[in-house]
Amino acid sequence: MDKQKWVEAAWDDITNKIRRTSKKIGANFPHLSKDGTYELAAPHWWTAGFWPGQLWLVYRDTKEESLRQIAEDCERQLDTVITDFYRLDHDIGFMWTLTSVARYKLLGEEDSKRRALLAANLLLGRFNANGNFIRAWNPWFEGDENSGYAIIDCAMNLSLLFWASETTGDPRYRAVAMKHADTILDHFIEEDGSVHHIVHFDPETGERREYIGGQGYAANSAWSRGTAWAIYGLTLCYHYTKEEKYVLAAKKVAHFFISNLPEDYVPHWDFRIPEEVTRYRDSSAGAIAASGLLLLSENVASTESELYRKVGVNILKSLYEKYGTWSNVKEDGLILAGTSHYPEQKGLEVPIIYGDYFFVEGIARLKGNTQLFW
Repeated sequence: MDKQKWVEAAWDDITNKIRRTSKKIGANFPHLSKDGTYELAAPHWWTAGFWPGQLWLVYRDTKEESLRQIAEDCERQLDTVITDFYRLDHDIGFMWTLTSVARYKLLGEEDSKRRALLAANLLLGRFNANGNFIRAWNPWFEGDENSGYAIIDCAMNLSLLFWASETTGDPRYRAVAMKHADTILDHFIEEDGSVHHIVHFDPETGERREYIGGQGYAANSAWSRGTAWAIYGLTLCYHYTKEEKYVLAAKKVAHFFISNLPEDYVPHWDFRIPEEVTRYRDSSAGAIAASGLLLLSENVASTESELYRKVGVNILKSLYEKYGTWSNVKEDGLILAGTSHYPEQKGLEVPIIYGDYFFVEGIARLKGNTQLFW
């Protein structure tokens, strides 16, 4: 099957499956698949944007009103998260970029613009000027103290701030996004291109205290999904700013990711783990990286472009052909073998909603739909 034919086949399978699962899932917020059924999370959970984001990707191509209505209903439910939930965190970007920004870009609806700008202001308010980072979480339990934590995932949330600057003409959002991005360059990325998940700063002085393993195996291992967030997030920083330092960092991380891929191009959950530790795959890391590599290929010189594009295509093709669930009507998820949180033994080698989202986004990009929601 030639390249375009498999891409078209993949898109048809995606569209048909989402048509079917949308009737089952409806305006809810799936997270991890268990025994074939997506478990639903509360609207305030950080993954709330990925299901409506998938629906917008398919709606953009098919214009199916049922998908639009579900995505809009999901977005409206997030209004109560802003008014009634105390613990919104850095993942504001994930949540409102794939709901409100996506709808505004596709339909020009002013209520979505207003929601997205409000979300951008809330994200802006998490900026720690002492350490030039956007604070990650809030306390998880009484006595928890994580006010100095920043995480690599937040690289993807910066696009909400860049979008807000472009939309309003206000440079503050862009300035904060770039300061956090510079902190990523200074503190998260090692010389070999590996990436730390959590960096703990002193929230008063801004000094770096320690690295924390988080969802990776250890503080100095190489969590593959964190590597993927860095590839895509830093490429987006370059896409918005054209500052060369960001694309150089994205390329460094991409080379580390590519050099550690197994034969089928779908990464294990961490690139640096002892032999005795189970080497589960993480298809979500592969899907995120593939979408990032495709964008990176469009933002480098033509002599470099094919390297990144080819690997991105190979990852997506492997996910489609070897990890897809197209013939399994009892499985809600699109791609198997995502690993959510190995250290806590949660979501091991199961479909995960963000893996599905980035897979759909990558295939849509190969199909020619290059508009970014980010």
